[in-house]
Amino acid sequence: MIFGRSERGKPPVEPVTLKILVAGGFGVGKTTLVGSVSEIRPLRTEELLTEAGRPVDDTSGVEGKHTTTVAMDFGRITLREDLVLYLFGTPGQERFWFMWDELSEGALGAVVLADTRRLEDCFAAIDYFERRSIPFLVGVNCFEGAARYPGDSVRQALDLDDDVPVLLCDARDRESVKEVLIGLVRHAMDYAAHRRKAAIG
Repeated sequence: MIFGRSERGKPPVEPVTLKILVAGGFGVGKTTLVGSVSEIRPLRTEELLTEAGRPVDDTSGVEGKHTTTVAMDFGRITLREDLVLYLFGTPGQERFWFMWDELSEGALGAVVLADTRRLEDCFAAIDYFERRSIPFLVGVNCFEGAARYPGDSVRQALDLDDDVPVLLCDARDRESVKEVLIGLVRHAMDYAAHRRKAAIG
């Protein structure tokens, strides 16, 4: 860049920035997902799990987890020169849900991460976004050793509408996460277009 202009003589592109939430149950991989795809060092607000929290933090199925997000995770990814996503990972435990309203303000949509070993843990997030008419998709985080189910089986188990995408992913893999985020942006655009059409119609 020279004096605010690109070397090819074109003015710099002012990117569109979009806010995406990453939600789901405790220990489902939200922090991992944000960290694997963020092009900046992600902001994390993780604290060690304590004995005092044991009665309220259900670690069955994620016994190896020793930390928990107490506020949010934050990361950024540039999908194209003109499109930047800001990612906000929500805290998973019920006692931190009061922060969700603040975090969801102005969000384009949400990725609800699901673990097939603890599928019921993502019901609260799905219910939250459905009630507020925030478009979302379900990303099934394929943990090693967990049973694999086709997207339609997960859709049935979660009682999702037919238009809610269900994608299998690996929260540790940058390319896999990018596909999920691109899928969400497309879904949110379709969702907005459908609502505009319904309002006119």
